[in-house]
Amino acid sequence: TVWNKCAANLTGYTDEDTMGHNLVQGFITEDFRSSVQEVLDQALQGSETANFEFPLLTKNGARVEVLLNASSRRDVEGRVVGMVGIGQDITARIAQEQEYSRLIDTANAPIFGVDTEGKVTVWNKCAADVTGYTEEDTMGHHLVNEFITEDFRTSVQEVLDRALQGTETANFEFPLITENGARVQVLLNATSRRDAEGRVTGMVGIGQDITARIAQEQEYVRLIDTANAPIFGVDSDGKVTVWNKCAADVTGYQSVDTMGHHLVSEFITEDFRASVQEVLDRALQGTETANFEFPLITKDGRSRVELLLNATSRRDLEGRVTGMVGIGQDITARIAQEQEYVRLIDTANAPIFGVDTKGKVTVWNKCAARLTGYTEEDTMGHHLTSQFITEDFRASVQEVLDRALQGKETANFEFPLVTKDGHSRVEVLLNATSRRDVEGRVVGVVGIGQDITGRIAQEQEYIRLIDTANAPIFGVDTEGKVTVWNRCAADVTGYTADDTMGHHLVSEFITEDFRASVQEVLDRALQGKETANFEFPLITKDGRSRVELLLNATSRR
Repeated sequence: TVWNKCAANLTGYTDEDTMGHNLVQGFITEDFRSSVQEVLDQALQGSETANFEFPLLTKNGARVEVLLNASSRRDVEGRVVGMVGIGQDITARIAQEQEYSRLIDTANAPIFGVDTEGKVTVWNKCAADVTGYTEEDTMGHHLVNEFITEDFRTSVQEVLDRALQGTETANFEFPLITENGARVQVLLNATSRRDAEGRVTGMVGIGQDITARIAQEQEYVRLIDTANAPIFGVDSDGKVTVWNKCAADVTGYQSVDTMGHHLVSEFITEDFRASVQEVLDRALQGTETANFEFPLITKDGRSRVELLLNATSRRDLEGRVTGMVGIGQDITARIAQEQEYVRLIDTANAPIFGVDTKGKVTVWNKCAARLTGYTEEDTMGHHLTSQFITEDFRASVQEVLDRALQGKETANFEFPLVTKDGHSRVEVLLNATSRRDVEGRVVGVVGIGQDITGRIAQEQEYIRLIDTANAPIFGVDTEGKVTVWNRCAADVTGYTADDTMGHHLVSEFITEDFRASVQEVLDRALQGKETANFEFPLITKDGRSRVELLLNATSRR
């Protein structure tokens, strides 16, 4: 009797198509005819129905989902004369709900729901996968009593009760029992479920399976506790929350002695409290510190442990800083060793000096002071090359230092140091070694030298003796080329040092008939086998005579 324009638009049936036709038989899908007829009958008996869902057939054979309020229609005497249905097209809403159901069911997070009595109404595939319980195993069963471990039933029930009262809970951890009796750790967001009027009708829990994460956290705790480095942590108030076994071993304080106590005021020496507090404060603001040295007090009070600390901010799941974890190294022995090295360097009987990246002196030991007359106070912070090296060697010494600052070390480099009196110089044979910090970055150069002033004087004396000896003396290198040719050799042969140096001895200065035997003597000497009293002739420069020599051939090393 009534078919408005909206009904016509939704179904495709016009007013003319429907007026006078049986609603149920002509326009309702077969599977809903009985229930729709029942609603109509109730309305015709005066009992109205609200929010009844059913489908209308469209003219092209599709169906429109309708949410219906069925009201009795009455005449002026109040007699029921028909029914008027006021509906809403909920086709799109139902499609969306089905999409939500599909998303919930296929989500890669466990999702479950309960009604107001705590009985399961939602149990998606992921919940089934992680627990082993299928949807059929759980639907209509009490969640808390049947699927939560006994030790968590009270707290889980409390979360459900709050959600059923409209108060939601985020990031609640609890275990679900699996079908085989194991337990799955879940991080839950519990959300109230409401009907169209906003009334709470249940709870939906969207969870994350954190079983593996908790196992990993426990492994981290174990690794921290058993690490062979002292590790400790504080909360935002500076109170100790982590104190591993190594920290206990090196200080004597056990975990029970430190937990909840203020780190700085109780376990740091007074002279370092301000600087350690500053490091902690920076970490609590998110600024981390690496390689900070400070001492921890030991329980016996008679000693202190020197630590090299990396202070790292500790954060919660939302990334908020909740504390600081310090991973340290016990460098007590290393510092003692460094002090021993300093003592050894300072007391070594070789000159040792060092420079920073700018070439300024940072190390000047007692031997260097004794040799040059410059004290440590005279040199520290001054430029080595420009102030303590003779002008003719400044460029070459600077080159050695520059190479060492690039990581290229130099061995056996000879140069002179200026003495304080200015009248003499000290000849040094230097090994220049790059100096590096704990990250391996070059921070300077250390030069370990030998005072070879006396040796050079001796070598010069040997050269003078060889050159002025009244016997012919010559020498060759490993290729047989002349490297020594004294005055007497020049006098007896007529060849000067300039004529012979760098020339091949055997092929140019030995008569052809003796070349093979002389070469054999030289080869043996180059293998370390010396020869005494070997006779052979040298050619003279005029070519008309030869000089007969009795030779002792000695290896040069």
